[in-house]
Amino acid sequence: MEQHVRTGNRTIYEWLAALPAFLVLVFVIILNTSHTMHAQLLQLGESVWEGYFMLRHDPVEPSCDLNMDIDAELARIVEERNNQPVDEFDLFAPEPVDPAVMRKSLEAAQAQCEIKYEQYDATKDRITPAVEIFRSVELGVANFGELGMATQRIMLAILVLICGGTALMRRHHISLRPMVTAMDYRVAAGAQFVAFAILFYSVYSFKEVAFSAGIEVSTEHAVLHWLWIFGFGAPLAVTLYQMVVIPKDAEPGGNFLKAQLAIPLYATMCLISGTYFILAGHPAGIGIYLNQMMELSQLFLNVGLYVWIGMLLKRTEMAQKVFNIFRPLKLPPEMLAVAVVALAAVPTAYTGGSGIFVIAVGGLIYMELRRAGARRQLALAATAMSGSLGVVLRPCLLVVIVAALNNEVTTDQLFGWGVKVFFLTTVLFAFYALLTRKEPVAIQRPDSNVWPEFKEALKPLIPYVILISVTLVVYAVLLNAYLDEFSAPIILPVLLLVILIYERLNQEKDVLKRENLNIEYVEHRLEESYDDLKRGRDSIEKTIREATTETTGHIGALLMLMGMSVSIGGVIERAEVMAMVPTEFSSIWLAMALLVAILVVIGMVMDPYGAVILVSATIASIAYESGIDPVHFWMVTLVAFELGYLSPPVALNHLLTRQVVGEEEVRLSKEEVVGESFWYRHEKILLPLATMATALLIVAFVPLAIAY
Repeated sequence: MEQHVRTGNRTIYEWLAALPAFLVLVFVIILNTSHTMHAQLLQLGESVWEGYFMLRHDPVEPSCDLNMDIDAELARIVEERNNQPVDEFDLFAPEPVDPAVMRKSLEAAQAQCEIKYEQYDATKDRITPAVEIFRSVELGVANFGELGMATQRIMLAILVLICGGTALMRRHHISLRPMVTAMDYRVAAGAQFVAFAILFYSVYSFKEVAFSAGIEVSTEHAVLHWLWIFGFGAPLAVTLYQMVVIPKDAEPGGNFLKAQLAIPLYATMCLISGTYFILAGHPAGIGIYLNQMMELSQLFLNVGLYVWIGMLLKRTEMAQKVFNIFRPLKLPPEMLAVAVVALAAVPTAYTGGSGIFVIAVGGLIYMELRRAGARRQLALAATAMSGSLGVVLRPCLLVVIVAALNNEVTTDQLFGWGVKVFFLTTVLFAFYALLTRKEPVAIQRPDSNVWPEFKEALKPLIPYVILISVTLVVYAVLLNAYLDEFSAPIILPVLLLVILIYERLNQEKDVLKRENLNIEYVEHRLEESYDDLKRGRDSIEKTIREATTETTGHIGALLMLMGMSVSIGGVIERAEVMAMVPTEFSSIWLAMALLVAILVVIGMVMDPYGAVILVSATIASIAYESGIDPVHFWMVTLVAFELGYLSPPVALNHLLTRQVVGEEEVRLSKEEVVGESFWYRHEKILLPLATMATALLIVAFVPLAIAY
């Protein structure tokens, strides 16, 4: 009984924490679906009632006099004109009335009035009860869409604050190393206290500037100002509490300098940008750049949706069943790693970014590679790289943002070249993985029953193919919406919910429990067999609740990091750091080399979305003026960013890999390579770096060699 009460209390707590973010995400899905639905309703109305546009609102009765007495009106006008005093020096005096011309004018006006009344009567007669019901639905959808568009910025601000607060409470923000000692916890909390104090001061200063500028502040922007003020003021108390109250499992003591690495990255960025803006006499700087982030609210709301998509995907069994296909083939670990990284590119493209995919499926990828016999360093390298190859494929959100911010390129152009870059990086990863193998590749001869096993592994995927096809067909037929870079964040959550419902209704007792594929699972059950992991089924409510609960922490960590990256970009822009880059180069080769170095550095210290905004506003024009083709430049940029995310000192994808596989596995990966060569001791870093660095050099300079 007591256990049941604790479970119920936990469920209520999780929903209280996750419900606001869940409602925002569902609101965004419904809002974007309503736009497509409204277009379809207008087409349906026009097909059923020709000229439906005239029936959307009750017609207004004409104001003209249908029963006008032309003779009486003509006499009145003539008399009125004749009684006016005549000034022979008035150049604008009215001409004398010609009764014949005036009569024709009055007759034409009466004829026009009759037409207006005929149209009015005809339109009124066509508004049947069926039309009234239909148009009430259509106008309701239209009004909802307009309301939603007007509140998108507020929705994004609420999502940032709620999820950021959740990540703060759970100590889930991204840092270079986890908090272990009491000193780590105190230093991290103290840094965040200062960061939120700077944020509070900045947004309050921005509010004062906006309200005292003499320009009327719209209701939406006024709400935004107060949201930021209260949203950044409340965490001051939380961080102060966390400085005093340390978790019981924290190790005593600690080193102050080493504890700096436990400070969340967003706090470090806030301290840097806030200090710059305050010293420059522009304390409202961060607040201004946060509001600029709100201008791209739809794109950043899509980031939240993609994180939710990743967490829902994590709880399906599709990835597990795809891995089952490879098991009968008994591939060597290196070849399996190549296959996994290549296949992971497709869901990466549909989850918006490499980091999101690592969070969603990284634990499963690592576990499967270890089960296949891969050494830990190789498994960690493949996990970190699992999301890197798909960012150039359709319909990746990052490419959509590039095209949205730069009129010089289109998504079709970028995705077209992205396929070539994907194949290049796949081949390079295979080359380095096989080149650095410890033993010769020994492909085991498949057993005689490999093909029957392979076919058996394919059968469980058939229902998924059917469900996906039916869902996409329903969207195409009913809403004329097809899965592309614009509709993916709206269709995919619905598609995954359909799959989860199917799995919960048809789940076998011995299926691996997907919700346990987290850090604890990888740490404690990595070596266990599937037969030891049998379990019952979860309800769809529990699955959605836990997926959304996990989503809130990840959204908070990512969006806070993105927001502070935008402010760092503002520092770089305002400090005119890019002005140090020459605008003219004697050689296009020199221009490309310098731009490549700058782009890699930007990718090392900024999140992808903030980095794209910065590059679009600063160095993109330098590249164009240097003669570099815009499509070529942006493909180089995307590859350089991915190299940056895999490069120290930040190495964001490695940080996320550490989060999903656990500190114990990272520690063991270091212990098992003691005494090995430099490459094998640092393979998890060097293998991705070698792959992406080679790809970057080829993508950057080979097209120049061909063109010039």
